[in-house]
Amino acid sequence: MATPAAAGAPGAPAPPRSRKSVTGTRRTVAALFLLPALVLLGALVVYPIGYSVVRSFYDQSGDGFAGVDNYKALFTDEGIRTALKNNVIWVVFAPTVATALGLIFAVLTERVRWGTAFKLVVFMPMAISMLAAGIIFRLVYDQDPDKGVANAVWVGAHDTFAESSAFPKAHPGRDSPLRPQDGGFITKAPVRTGVPVALPLVGVAPDQMPGSAEKAVQARPEQGEITGTAWQDFTRGKGVGTLGAPDPSELGYAGMKIEAVKDGKVVASTKAADDGTFTLPAKADGTQLRLPASNFKEAYNGLDWLGPSLVTPAIIGSYIWMWAGFAMVLIAAGLAGIPRELLEAARVDGANEWQVFRRVTVPLLAPVLAVVAVTLMINVLKVFDLVFIIAPGSSQDDANVLALELYRKGFSEDQPGIASAIAVFLLLLVIPVMWFNVRRLRREVRR
Repeated sequence: MATPAAAGAPGAPAPPRSRKSVTGTRRTVAALFLLPALVLLGALVVYPIGYSVVRSFYDQSGDGFAGVDNYKALFTDEGIRTALKNNVIWVVFAPTVATALGLIFAVLTERVRWGTAFKLVVFMPMAISMLAAGIIFRLVYDQDPDKGVANAVWVGAHDTFAESSAFPKAHPGRDSPLRPQDGGFITKAPVRTGVPVALPLVGVAPDQMPGSAEKAVQARPEQGEITGTAWQDFTRGKGVGTLGAPDPSELGYAGMKIEAVKDGKVVASTKAADDGTFTLPAKADGTQLRLPASNFKEAYNGLDWLGPSLVTPAIIGSYIWMWAGFAMVLIAAGLAGIPRELLEAARVDGANEWQVFRRVTVPLLAPVLAVVAVTLMINVLKVFDLVFIIAPGSSQDDANVLALELYRKGFSEDQPGIASAIAVFLLLLVIPVMWFNVRRLRREVRR
């Protein structure tokens, strides 16, 4: 019978080790628990990727082998090339701006009492789905300033510095003493002092008249002066009112600019009062009265946010609105881990706040900024919902991206081979970014 000493002798065989993991679970049991997840991973990820790769080499019907023709279409098809160009714009600008804003918000909110509330407000868009955000911004970018917030703000700012006309559609009626000239109107005959001038116009809806407009008044003759009235010569109701003379229900053109012109030069000018009456000095005698084009220019209606030239930047703006909060929260978490002693040491050494931010804070946050930027880059390569919902049909081709073009080729145009090639191409674009992210994470673990 072997003694314990003999069992532990150098020549004795070692007892078999138990095949257990660190947590004490047998590897076979662990594999059985992982099996359902592996099956789902294979069915929902590995198989679709493999099938897409195979399908990308076949023609539209799926029966004929097309070789690399579908991949050639990626660089020859005009729609796909536009989508690729827009994807480059998305990858360059969207993650950069969102990360920069997140960094600024995270740093600034550390210095205010209501920083937590501000972070909550900025992060709230993340709780909204892409579909809902697309619908919101489709309304925000509406061309009509009465509906679209963006144009309401833009038009308001524009009208603060550039006066807008209140009479864009005003024009002379029949038998009018006015005739067209250079976008405005001028009297057919010279005017004389002491003889009131009638300047009747039509074409402005009553609800579009200036709020200060009052009932039009017939101007009185004044010796040594030119007097007159500019008014809306229109009374509701068939056969009601006197043409060419102010009626009790007709309104004056409040603020209408009137110029006295002689030999092509402006001798005098004035603006109509709220009741449409105006007065010019005696030097205007023998001139023609002109209503300049500035009275009738179309009101500024803002920018065509969803037009061909601005649709992509506008959609990127909506994406940044959603994801700046995500960037801010991650960067704020990284900022909380920075040793305050380093920041204070830099300030003691004489660095101002900008130098502390640029030379200390940002370098220490570089790993976090890289995580945020890479995550957003992967995200924008797959962007679909916002472009599909916000861009109207007239400019969707100009806002096209690869994910949207994949959908259009696969479903609208029934070209599954090209759609599969786009899917594979997108996967190839994402792999280098993911590889970079994995390498960076491994370096972090080794540290």
